[in-house]
Amino acid sequence: MKAPIIPSIARPPVTVRVFKQRLSSTPRGARLARRLALSELHSWGIPYGTDVSDAVGAVVAELAANAVTHGRVPGRDFALRLELAPGRVRIEVADSRSGPPRPPAPGAVRTPRALAEHGRGFVLVDALADRWEVLDREPPGKTVRAEVDLPEWIDVPGSK
Repeated sequence: MKAPIIPSIARPPVTVRVFKQRLSSTPRGARLARRLALSELHSWGIPYGTDVSDAVGAVVAELAANAVTHGRVPGRDFALRLELAPGRVRIEVADSRSGPPRPPAPGAVRTPRALAEHGRGFVLVDALADRWEVLDREPPGKTVRAEVDLPEWIDVPGSK
């Protein structure tokens, strides 16, 4: 007896692109993280100077600066991970510090005083990212993950 033929359900292919890089926990490493992110987005079809590219670049810059300034452990790097999937770009910046200072949770970001020299990084992340969160990781450390939604005009394979 033959098994019945079940018609297949047409599903669009899912294409996910991933970029990973470990960088030195220095201001130079933080600047390089932003430049690498913008270059990778451009190679994925998200041109320089678009709203998405600018938002992702600013989020990467802020998270990398925080990893270098507040998450630095001597002798340890920080990690940048970008993921392009249908409808979104995910940004992850991981550092090696698990203790204080801890980033605020989404919804708990406070606007700094007008003349304060610090405290605007997560205000920008909160404003530019569509979603974000702080995750503990093993070995000790944390990952800040943010997502920026893609507009419909960006044609990412597998997004339709």
